[in-house]
Amino acid sequence: MPGRMGLTTKERKAVLRNQASNLLWYGRIEVTEGHIQSLRSYVEKIITLAVNTYTDTVETTVTTKDSKGKEVTKKVIKDGVKKLAARRKIMSLTYDIQFTKEAKESKAEFRARTKGINHPLIEKIFNEIAPKYAERKEQLGQGGGYTRRYLKGERHGDAAEVAIIELV
Repeated sequence: MPGRMGLTTKERKAVLRNQASNLLWYGRIEVTEGHIQSLRSYVEKIITLAVNTYTDTVETTVTTKDSKGKEVTKKVIKDGVKKLAARRKIMSLTYDIQFTKEAKESKAEFRARTKGINHPLIEKIFNEIAPKYAERKEQLGQGGGYTRRYLKGERHGDAAEVAIIELV
């Protein structure tokens, strides 16, 4: 039963959020065949939401005073109404995955690399994934079809069909 996955509603939603977050972060995960259809539609809705709203930004001018009392004018780019709503919706549909420190990276380098990024997965969706698929949508003239699956065979132990799902 691919729709229910043999789980209660809370468990099913938690599994889908976890698998979708990992798929969007790593680009590829290995799951059982029964989870593929549910996960595929879940992730494609998230990506479609991001693709349709990632360009909605508003540029505003902010005037503040610096430490010497001079007025300083800055241009600030913020999310528009649609992008903000989409960002919040995607945050409710995924878990937040944080950056990890690389093997030979110092603390200062790690802080510099991650400075100003509060939600790395959401930033990745809007800055990397959405523009890539928007360009693909323009070239092919169609939306959707963001994932692909490969059947891997049976898992040792419980003989469950295992498949790999990845972003195209």
